[in-house]
Amino acid sequence: MSARASNSPLTHQVTLTVLMLAAFALAMVVGFGFYATAQADHVSLERQKIFFANGLKDQIAAVEREQESVTVWDDSIINVKAGNQAWIEENLSVWMYSYYGHNRVYVLDAANHPVHAMREGKVLDPSVYGEDEPALLPTIESLRAKMAEPPSEDASAAPAKMVGEDLVALGGKPAILSIMPLVPSTNRLTQAPGSEYLHISVEFISDKVIGKIAEKYLLDGAHLLPLSQPTGSAAIPLLDSRGVILGYIGWDQERPGLTLVRKAAPALVIGLLLAASVLAFLLRRLRRASSALQTSQDEAQYLAFHDTLTGLPNRALFEDRLRRALLRTTHDTAGHDMGKVALLYLDLDRFKHINDTLGHPAGDELVRQTAARLQHTVREVDTVARLGGDEFALILIDIRDIRAAEDIAERLLQKLQEPFKLIDDQVFISASIGIALSVGAEIDADDLLRKADIALYEAKKNGRGRHQVFAGDMDDLLLRKRKVETELRKALDGGTGIGLAYQPVFAANGKTILGAEALIRWGHEVHGALPAAQFIAIAEERGMIGQLGAWVLQEACRFAVRTELPWLAVNVSPLQLRDAGFAEQVASILADTGLAPQRLQLEITESVLLENSDASRAALTALRESGVGIVLDDFGTGYSSLSYLRRHAIDKLKIDRSFVRLLDGEANAAAIVKALIDLAVALGVDVTAEGVETEAQKILLVAMGCRQFQGYFLSPPLEPAQLLGLSGLASPHDVVPAAARA
Repeated sequence: MSARASNSPLTHQVTLTVLMLAAFALAMVVGFGFYATAQADHVSLERQKIFFANGLKDQIAAVEREQESVTVWDDSIINVKAGNQAWIEENLSVWMYSYYGHNRVYVLDAANHPVHAMREGKVLDPSVYGEDEPALLPTIESLRAKMAEPPSEDASAAPAKMVGEDLVALGGKPAILSIMPLVPSTNRLTQAPGSEYLHISVEFISDKVIGKIAEKYLLDGAHLLPLSQPTGSAAIPLLDSRGVILGYIGWDQERPGLTLVRKAAPALVIGLLLAASVLAFLLRRLRRASSALQTSQDEAQYLAFHDTLTGLPNRALFEDRLRRALLRTTHDTAGHDMGKVALLYLDLDRFKHINDTLGHPAGDELVRQTAARLQHTVREVDTVARLGGDEFALILIDIRDIRAAEDIAERLLQKLQEPFKLIDDQVFISASIGIALSVGAEIDADDLLRKADIALYEAKKNGRGRHQVFAGDMDDLLLRKRKVETELRKALDGGTGIGLAYQPVFAANGKTILGAEALIRWGHEVHGALPAAQFIAIAEERGMIGQLGAWVLQEACRFAVRTELPWLAVNVSPLQLRDAGFAEQVASILADTGLAPQRLQLEITESVLLENSDASRAALTALRESGVGIVLDDFGTGYSSLSYLRRHAIDKLKIDRSFVRLLDGEANAAAIVKALIDLAVALGVDVTAEGVETEAQKILLVAMGCRQFQGYFLSPPLEPAQLLGLSGLASPHDVVPAAARA
């Protein structure tokens, strides 16, 4: 009995000791858990702060790059000093707001006086600059002083970048401020030091801007905190150059440690009841949770730099690899035979057609298969990236010369010509590739990207399904096209320089005028008469063909209604017919001018019928039902098919001048023309021969059954007044213009 008594305290002591040791061990584990939680949250918070600080720097750099695109430009200096407010508004202020989102833009002269002001996309009186001048002036003066400094005597030193940047508070709101002088982009224009105009661009640090930064780093709840609002730990201050706090960026702090503890709380409760086993279970749960957290972070990092559809590097990783590849090439050992970097831009031709006909799942599968073929075709050291949609980019390193890059491009094109299996359908596609090669040690990644993009554009323009190497004159060609585009817009807006000529169409007797064709002419004040095909192609590329076509149609109808012409023909671009509102536009113009629909003929090309798009088909049907005639121009030069001629009802065929020109010497040409005329007769439509230049051609065409003729032998294109005086075509209504009658 005494023995059991003596054992009882020992048992109690042992039990108490074990319990105390277990409690101590548990306390140590719990204490360490709380410490680890706090540390994890702290490290995560510091990383989040770094993300936002770097993101803000990137946003400031982006504002500078966007501003530099308009400040380093000869035209900017010329138009600003000329006081061309319309040009400044379109290119230096409102454009910066609509395209880049810059909230305020000011332009100052050499004396820092405002000559232009824009706020939130609206041009205001320059005097409003005075409201912001106190906040902007220190940065302006600092930049002026920097510009006045003599250039560095060190010839090897790169010239200092002339830009003034800071964070400022305007109207109580923090903003990014960037100031740059307007400087020439070429050596053709010079300006005296001290005479530079300044371009001031302001972008407010709004929730939208902060949200873009947060989205980049997968953070939530980012917003702007004013000075009056208390901040938590998840916030960083917005400091100007003097260290003054303008506000704070706050966000919902990610707490991986706390999240982990919450997940493990049930295990901790069970651990109090089942000491040793629960402690082991808790440790296992901690290891599993840590592993899950790491996996989640790895996946987030992967998604930030890879395309989810194909697994290829995305644009961000692609641009980083391109800069690294160029940096390695630049810093190669002196005297080493450095390999070059080739950049290939690849775009699938008519990818939209696949999506429209087979559906987006088929389009996604085509993109995946294309990515796989590209990866299998190039080397492992090269990079294949998906930039978006059906656009891919390839970085080829250690390329000897442009021929080696072209060989790879040819292999890629051949690989993509093999059939694709998409949802039980066999699909054939082609691709266009633009190639740019790094040359010299000073090559810039952005410049290489631009050159590859230009080369891709040329490849598509020159027929698709091919590759195109960037050539130096492509830059000049692009600039010339942009200049023609700008001047064509001015000509259309002002109605100066462009006009219409009219070539009559004669009957078989060569005297009776059956109608006429309207032909656009542009007498450029510098380049003279520009070929219509040239500026019409530019209008189609730049999205101006709708405006140009409407102008031509309006002018032609106004002229026709003042004549006794039975009909007047106007050429129509395929792009106009794809516009769902084209038929309504034609009806509106006919109503405005008072021209009967039966007196208007619209000339289209065979490509419109081959396209067989719903919009074009609906437009042609509506036009014919209204009484407008449809003419198939240049017949015989394209893919002629009886099936589409029967499917699309037309009113007339025009035999192309290339066949008529050969009638004098080639028997085959006569047989072809006779077949075309017989086809028109069989279809029950009229036929017109274009390009009749000799009496012999006309006689032969009459014998073949042709009854309408057009060409220089009968009459060249005439000015409106000349045509009105020809055979008394002027209408009695010509005395009173249509506009006055309306």
